[in-house]
Amino acid sequence: MCSLVQKYNVPGPRYTSYPTVPFWDISTFSGKKWEETVKKSFHLSNSSTGISLYIHLPFCESMCTFCGCHKRITKRHDLELPYIKSILKEWGLYRNLFDEKPIIKELHLGGGTPTFFTPENLKFLIEGILRIATKAEDAEFSFEGHPNNSTKEHLQALYDVGFRRVSFGVQDYNETVQKAINRIQPFENVKNVTEWSREIGYDSISHDIIFGLPHQKLEHVINTIEKTKELKPDRIAFYSYAHVPWLAGNGQRGYNDADLPAGEEKRTQYEVGKELLLEYGYHEIGMDHFALESDSLFKAMENGTLHRNFMGYTSSNTHLMVGLGASSISDSWYGFAQNVKNVEEYQNLVANDIIPLYRGHILTEEDQIIRRHILNLMCQFQTSWSVFKLHLPQLDSILDRLKELERDGIVVITEGNLRITEKGRPFVRNVCMAFDLPLQDKSPNTKLFSMTV
Repeated sequence: MCSLVQKYNVPGPRYTSYPTVPFWDISTFSGKKWEETVKKSFHLSNSSTGISLYIHLPFCESMCTFCGCHKRITKRHDLELPYIKSILKEWGLYRNLFDEKPIIKELHLGGGTPTFFTPENLKFLIEGILRIATKAEDAEFSFEGHPNNSTKEHLQALYDVGFRRVSFGVQDYNETVQKAINRIQPFENVKNVTEWSREIGYDSISHDIIFGLPHQKLEHVINTIEKTKELKPDRIAFYSYAHVPWLAGNGQRGYNDADLPAGEEKRTQYEVGKELLLEYGYHEIGMDHFALESDSLFKAMENGTLHRNFMGYTSSNTHLMVGLGASSISDSWYGFAQNVKNVEEYQNLVANDIIPLYRGHILTEEDQIIRRHILNLMCQFQTSWSVFKLHLPQLDSILDRLKELERDGIVVITEGNLRITEKGRPFVRNVCMAFDLPLQDKSPNTKLFSMTV
């Protein structure tokens, strides 16, 4: 395994979209074209699957230096309500595109720190969203909670408006690692919010654990997972720290590259952690995710409905995901669009009745075919080009790129089908890269992506 880690540890996308954001063709994108794809997707999917909403709440009181998300560091809580009102107005602009009342199958609050906002303001936000929409009977509403500032009142208020899943960022329980990433977070805080969530009635609680953090050792990862076992969350995201300090505003500059675990050491952290999670009753779901058999993510994998989009893995496969808020990304299946990142610019555009787009991409027929294969690989570890009526673009060159992966035992290729082996699962991103035509044209770039291992 070590030699394979050395060989395949290259910069690569995480494939929450295809094409990936750096390769969007913004020259053919326009607000009008985007709105047309939204209308088309809504018309085809609203009554059958419903739609998804992602709402970005960017404010944080302090900078966590491992974080690569778009955020605004501030202690000014007077910013909450004006921002929420902008989100509700943006939602109204999208509502004007729909020919019937939207049915919300999935809603996720991300950040930033959603629990920066008061319980009352979060409740006001969701009630405003639902005022012009219908909540599906089997809807999944989820949010990201910070263990240090998520109160019982936060959990109760969001439960009262339909939330049943919550994700808490743990990262690592070692104090040296926590100081390096500026996230001092005692186990007791995580224990409290987890137990409160169960007491209130949340049916899916998730913990995020990261390996490859600065100053992190194997024993730290083991200790974190052992402590996590005590709380038994329903699902766990166990993923690699993505070191991309060159990206503006992410704050990953409080330590040196030498402070990070090297490739093989980092991979050992994952392999040992994974074995512990499997031993404790969790099942591997797609890439870097684990769930108990009772969790909806495991059930989605079993019945073939597991989906992946800009929110990560989801149990609902909706074709239309509307992103609201500064920097949010939307997905109509036929196109992608990202909002402007600056909060004030976002609010100004919305105030002038403009959907606040920054950039986007309209998918070609070729894009849609490749996207299906990459989704299959990321969600099911297999795909088949024999089942599609349309020919897989550049099939011969894709098969050529897969030959070495096949020789290394990472994939098995039969007539019209490809399966990633158990040994090959840690390299699923590398397999997807063989299908990624824009990436092959321009080659991987360390200034675009984190390392795959």
